[in-house]
Amino acid sequence: MDRLWLLLLLSLPVLFALEPQRAAAEGSLSTLADEGERLASLLRVGRGVISDNQDMINDPLIGDKGLDSAAFLKSVEGKYQELHGAMPLEAGLTPLQQLLTEAQLASMAEVIDENQALINSKGMAFKGFIPAVFARLVNERFVEKQGALAKVKVTAPHHLVRNRKARPDAWEAAVLTEKFESPDWTQGTAFYEELVTGEGAIFRMLIPEYYGASCLSCHGGPKGEVDLTGFPKEGGAEGDLAGAISITLKR
Repeated sequence: MDRLWLLLLLSLPVLFALEPQRAAAEGSLSTLADEGERLASLLRVGRGVISDNQDMINDPLIGDKGLDSAAFLKSVEGKYQELHGAMPLEAGLTPLQQLLTEAQLASMAEVIDENQALINSKGMAFKGFIPAVFARLVNERFVEKQGALAKVKVTAPHHLVRNRKARPDAWEAAVLTEKFESPDWTQGTAFYEELVTGEGAIFRMLIPEYYGASCLSCHGGPKGEVDLTGFPKEGGAEGDLAGAISITLKR
């Protein structure tokens, strides 16, 4: 018994020493999760501006839509401020937050400017410049700018993927199947963890997205019917899992 007490006493300093390290690690992951949420939120706002202007973009009677990068970013900033009470490039950002936010906004502006001829095409109705396409182009440009530090991608379960570039990797597929599609998973809750790869430690985060009412014209029913974009409808319902925003941050 005396020996047992001695062992317990000797182990206490080790346990107390580990506790701050554990707390620091959890705090670090929480900080990275906040940054992941920022990137996802700004992407959603940008995608939402495209959705809000979709009818005008597809109007064959209007030439110049007045939706250049300056007008687009003004709308993004306004909607982001409504959601978060601050501008995307608010004061007090960390250097990393500043860098990534600037890159994301610049990527959006470049995609809008590069597609002006398509957006302003007169005599053409559906132009294919939809929120999903906009998001993919922005994410690809963002990776070109800051891929060494961060990556953003919109993905989905394999049976919902329409573009091969959006196919989930092994980690994303596992989280989608084992977490987000599980009836025990709390809807809307993101999943994140730190992984060690051959290139070092990385932070990975997956944020679930669900069909809203505006999604169902393309992704609702009847299942199999061809939608405006030429793809068969998935037969989804409002609130069903539609996909996820995948965030990767270098540690």
